[in-house]
Amino acid sequence: MSCEVWTLAEVREGRVHPLSRELLAWGRELADAMSAPLASVVIGSGVKEEAKDLAFYGADKIYIIDSPEFEHFKADIISEALSELTERYEPSVLIASATTRGRTLMPMTSARLGCGLTADCTELAIDHATKRLIQTRPAIGGNVMADIKTKGRDPQMCTVRPKSKRPLARNDNRTAETVEYTCRKNPLKSLTDFIRFDREQSVGLPLQEAEIIVAGGKGMKNAKNFAKLGELAELIGGTVGASRMAVDLGWAPYSAQVGLSGKSVTPKLYMAFGISGAVQHIAGMSGAEKIIAINHDPEAPISRTADLFVQADAMETLSALIAAIKSRSK
Repeated sequence: MSCEVWTLAEVREGRVHPLSRELLAWGRELADAMSAPLASVVIGSGVKEEAKDLAFYGADKIYIIDSPEFEHFKADIISEALSELTERYEPSVLIASATTRGRTLMPMTSARLGCGLTADCTELAIDHATKRLIQTRPAIGGNVMADIKTKGRDPQMCTVRPKSKRPLARNDNRTAETVEYTCRKNPLKSLTDFIRFDREQSVGLPLQEAEIIVAGGKGMKNAKNFAKLGELAELIGGTVGASRMAVDLGWAPYSAQVGLSGKSVTPKLYMAFGISGAVQHIAGMSGAEKIIAINHDPEAPISRTADLFVQADAMETLSALIAAIKSRSK
């Protein structure tokens, strides 16, 4: 059995996504604590040359499965390929990002391999006595932080929140061993057909990659008011988020939902307009560096989480803020 630490590179539209570098920063700390090699796994089509750049960000070894059948994201065959590679080389730890792709692939792979999986971790460490992975994540609605150790066979699998660690500085002098792997069943046959990819029409970066999030809840009162959050987000380079209530009311798509039943986010700035702060919502955004909340209710639960709480009408404050920013830019 290998004691390697693996990170699963994120491949989107034929490119190795920058999130892959963040994962190497997570993996580097664990690999050094275990005195083990750090490897990145890249599965895609036409990614062979770009994958080699991961050496500059900390990878000691790069496993590449490059085939036309992986041109589009088909979770079943990617999981099958990852499972086969894992069974062949037997790593000790396997980490992926808690993006939509990571949250899809890792449970499928965990089930195939019969391994434990801890989702949405905020911290990872190695128990020096046992050399086992300690995985920390929010539990009980975010009220406590649970330390988890995986029982059973390796690899110990987990996903980590995007944007929760900075990539290591690029070092062009680093080199890595490259292993190009061909699956035994070649080509793999997916149970799904790719029809087309429709890019979501939204302001700013995807929610989990955004450094500024402008979020709204039921306190925005109607869809027209909620839409003005997009105007503020565009002015300050942010992305629009939403509470579950705003999504349920049809004011925002599910992809914008923040919370336990939506996405966990860790931006530098989280602005909450008209969000009372149910424990499920707080669990999804409490990792933000700075939280500004605007709510008319001084007893709103979010007031206890916010770095700055403004007791005011959310819509009036939003309109005033937009006007002030526009006047400064003239």
